[in-house]
Amino acid sequence: MTEPPRRPAPPPATEAHEVRFEELPLHPSLRAGAREMGYLAATPIQSRAIPEAVLGRDLVATAQTGTGKTAAFLLPILERTLDLPPGKIYALILTPTRELALQAEEFLRRLGRYTHRKGVAVYGGVGLEPQIQAVRGGVEIVVATPGRLLDLMERGHLDWSALKILVLDEADRMLDMGFLPDVRRVLRELPRERQTMLFSATMPPEVVDLAREFLRQPKMVHVDPTVVAAVGVSHLGLPVPGHLKAELLRELLLDETMTSVLVFARTKHRANRLAQQLGRWSVPVAVIHGNRSQSQRVKALEGFRGGSHRVLVATDIAARGIDVEGVSHVVNFDVPHEPEVYIHRVGRTARAQRRGDAFSLVAPEEEADFARIEKLLGVAIPRARIPGFGYDRTAPPSVGRGPPPGGRGPRHGGRPPRHGPGRRDGRSGGRFRGPRRRP
Repeated sequence: MTEPPRRPAPPPATEAHEVRFEELPLHPSLRAGAREMGYLAATPIQSRAIPEAVLGRDLVATAQTGTGKTAAFLLPILERTLDLPPGKIYALILTPTRELALQAEEFLRRLGRYTHRKGVAVYGGVGLEPQIQAVRGGVEIVVATPGRLLDLMERGHLDWSALKILVLDEADRMLDMGFLPDVRRVLRELPRERQTMLFSATMPPEVVDLAREFLRQPKMVHVDPTVVAAVGVSHLGLPVPGHLKAELLRELLLDETMTSVLVFARTKHRANRLAQQLGRWSVPVAVIHGNRSQSQRVKALEGFRGGSHRVLVATDIAARGIDVEGVSHVVNFDVPHEPEVYIHRVGRTARAQRRGDAFSLVAPEEEADFARIEKLLGVAIPRARIPGFGYDRTAPPSVGRGPPPGGRGPRHGGRPPRHGPGRRDGRSGGRFRGPRRRP
């Protein structure tokens, strides 16, 4: 491949200047791949991180989920390895979950479609032999979870002698999941002369210590999470008694504009129970959480991406591996205790500068948590009540079993709900129209 002269790295982007991908110091083949993925204007993390990373600098980047950080480290990796001989491992990306590993591998394939770079995802929960064969077949980029990577290293299947770039993705999540000792073991086996990039949503002391130990005079890049959460996302709080949350969610789903809905529940048990209840109401639904097998997770995500599942119910532990274009709505079935978790959740919609809606079902006992979210965002999130919904119904003896709480559903002869939230109607001062009914 003949490469035209590279442009010098542009100065760091400012908030007032929107940087387009054509302005970034990337080979035309990479810009073409990015363009086919829908990248036109760079997000803040991309415009700030890519020029520094292309120069080979160590990097510490703080950016929330949904800000485009996967491309922010994959494009520099592809740029810096574009003309190196094939068949040697030049880059390693460490990530905490298999979903994130698969996501990065998919992004790598799409961004690098006009290059000759090959990558492999290495993760647990599946057979080891196919991953060994893929590595032996010759790859230049490895995306891996720490535990499975150590398995392959201990068996002598990985040669790091040509390694030039290391990325630690979601470093704080790896810390939360107890991977820090494994990460340190991996890093000690890698060549000392390398570029290291660390991406993290937050920067706890342990991650700071990791950066000090393994990075050399890193460039610091920070994207304000409050700005990220506000761009492209419309937030709405829906106060409701806890025992009526499932019914209110069903009411919301009468709105035909809610085409691809990601619902967050606090625990695996609540996620399973909600998915079962939605299924009884004939809602196409899948569920994903830490107890699901790898094949179950892949099937659920593929069904959600393909549209056969309109709703995907998830817990936070699985949320960072969910990258689906066109998520129309995020619904917080349970308000998270930590405000930062809210940022991660709503980042699954309005991705890559698209728009999306975030609804939160707020029980009275969750108002304090919701107030902390508003404080982090720096805005008061509007509240709404759905016309015609029976908020005063008492809890049945066993919530979540048998018929829907508060009466029989429309399939059983009961009165169907009358109104849903619809889309925000700016012409009526923030009030909501009723939804369009499905035929």
